[in-house]
Amino acid sequence: MQLFPNAVRLNARKAAAAVAALTLSASLLVAGVLAGGPALAEDAPAPADDATIGMSAEPLNEEGAAVRSRFDYQASPGQMIDDSYVVTNTGTTAQTYAVFATDAFNTEDGSFSLLDTGIEPSDAGAWVSFGTERSISVELQPAESKSIPFTLRVPDNATPGDHAAGLVVSLQTGDGQVLMDRRLGTRLYVRVPGELQPNLTITGITAAYTPSFNPLAGETTVTFTVQNAGNVALAGQLKTEIKGFFGITLASPTQQDVSEMLPGSTRTVTAVVPGVGQWLFLNPVTTLYPSVDETALNPGPLASVTRDTVVIAVPWVLLAIIVLGLLIWAWIWFGRKRNARRTKAWIEYTEAEARRKADADREPVGALAGDTDRAGS
Repeated sequence: MQLFPNAVRLNARKAAAAVAALTLSASLLVAGVLAGGPALAEDAPAPADDATIGMSAEPLNEEGAAVRSRFDYQASPGQMIDDSYVVTNTGTTAQTYAVFATDAFNTEDGSFSLLDTGIEPSDAGAWVSFGTERSISVELQPAESKSIPFTLRVPDNATPGDHAAGLVVSLQTGDGQVLMDRRLGTRLYVRVPGELQPNLTITGITAAYTPSFNPLAGETTVTFTVQNAGNVALAGQLKTEIKGFFGITLASPTQQDVSEMLPGSTRTVTAVVPGVGQWLFLNPVTTLYPSVDETALNPGPLASVTRDTVVIAVPWVLLAIIVLGLLIWAWIWFGRKRNARRTKAWIEYTEAEARRKADADREPVGALAGDTDRAGS
């Protein structure tokens, strides 16, 4: 089971319904208080060896109706809606549970969570009442279930859009010094009609390149902020790809889901794209495709949004290889030029020596010929 930061988990009547609809299920995360401060869960007193503590809760469903995994309403300002919440004692001892509603929010990691017990809600959580009370106590025997009726009244000044909350079942146990609060909750959404503004967007994007010894096997890390700037709860899917010169795709794109974000929430998301070469100019591009939960009310057309940035990935290894190759080529070229000059100089020298020797060999012959002529005369 997945734990939630404020002791709230997805509730499920059936495993398939819980996976499909993301209902908060039972949580054993504990908010302990010891001498006015937090206490570790292991400090809490354990139940007797032959006793177990448990609970479950789900929306009331009429016979033959589809199973609801959460409460979804569309209500105008001033409108009242009556519904019921079924709580069951799944433990082996009689227990008294507290049932109440509180506001929902997104944690930093994107999880859906509810306010801590004792914190007064100010949004949809404050619209729920049990008769004339904000909370109600329910005593249940083992395996006993009880339907808890409640009323949701939308304030006259409620703003259009989605308002999120949760119905919570809480069981507090302890010896007066250590208090263990076991909670589970079910999501509750109220869509107030009016000007709906579904607007899931990317507000900022940065990127960094991590090179590899292999110039074609680096990775690009893209970080961006996703913000729900509208008034409708939206989820989405992100696709991140790396393009180069002329828009050429340089690596296989990566995809990741963005879990449902409530209006006004922001989230920092990081995507890593492997197998990116050091092509000097890199253009990381991220596209966000908004969506709504399959059980949520349709807010109308949803527009995708695309953001990009630029990263310079200098191929230092490749440049070093190129420079080394140029140096080797230059050394060979200059060596050949030097050898050519030396060869030419040697050839010129040998030719000059040959001519000199030839001239030297011809001089005695000429001199001898001159002496012979004088003797004859």
